[in-house]
Amino acid sequence: MYPIVTKRRLHDTVTLMEIEAPGVARKAQPGQFIILRIDEQGERIPLTIAGYDREKGTVTIIFQKVGATTRRLDTLEEGEALQDFVGPLGKPSELEGKQGKKIAVIGGGLGIAIAYPQAKALHEAGADVDVIVGFRSTSLFILMDELKDACHNLYVMTDDGSNGHKGFVTTALEERLQAGVHYDEVIAIGPLPMMRGVCNMTKEYGIPTIVSMNPIMIDGTGMCGGCRLTVGGETKFACVDGPDFDGHLVDFDEAISRSRMYKAEEAISMERHADCNLMKKGESANA
Repeated sequence: MYPIVTKRRLHDTVTLMEIEAPGVARKAQPGQFIILRIDEQGERIPLTIAGYDREKGTVTIIFQKVGATTRRLDTLEEGEALQDFVGPLGKPSELEGKQGKKIAVIGGGLGIAIAYPQAKALHEAGADVDVIVGFRSTSLFILMDELKDACHNLYVMTDDGSNGHKGFVTTALEERLQAGVHYDEVIAIGPLPMMRGVCNMTKEYGIPTIVSMNPIMIDGTGMCGGCRLTVGGETKFACVDGPDFDGHLVDFDEAISRSRMYKAEEAISMERHADCNLMKKGESANA
């Protein structure tokens, strides 16, 4: 069992948890992920490692309540434990040899939680890091203090302009490029359409671009084939070949189509979760 050491809600739909998992913490690197299971009947879900403390033996995850399992996970409190917490899985991000390089780390939505450890590691390695992040509104801001400490320049965009900077992450990136800023590399992490938009732009400027892919995943070992992608015309598996890939080679149209394959099943699962909660509330009321 893997105890929950810390639980902190970043806002209404996003939660941070620090999990006691010494074996994972000992070997974890930025860019890798874990697969957890709440209990013996639970489904396996992958979550990117948002941080780790080797001395404490803990791993930090950040998740958004979007499905039945993440909603169940959010009901757990400090002191309770997870059944399984497997990792670290996937290849670590290639962060060596970046000293003195000008790098833009771009995050959108919950991808910001994945972008942060990469930006932090690059910043500590001596890279000149710009971080560009996008939210729908200021009410959804997360990790702002941490992001400021992980870069030289932080650019924050909002869809509704509630922070005075209306637009998408590509808006800020284009402004920087048109101002003559030269990036040696761009790292983009977030929703598939966002990463595709960034890659389309950086391709025009000839800037190498890495994206972190998080397709549907089951076993995390490459055996099930659920997380397959087409990269440069070849089939790759995000769990063992990634999750980082050359963004200019990823077939985003296929990835987006595959990400929508199980919408109906997800809806059924959410209905079951809601019904289960109603039953529990009824049992509590009658107790």
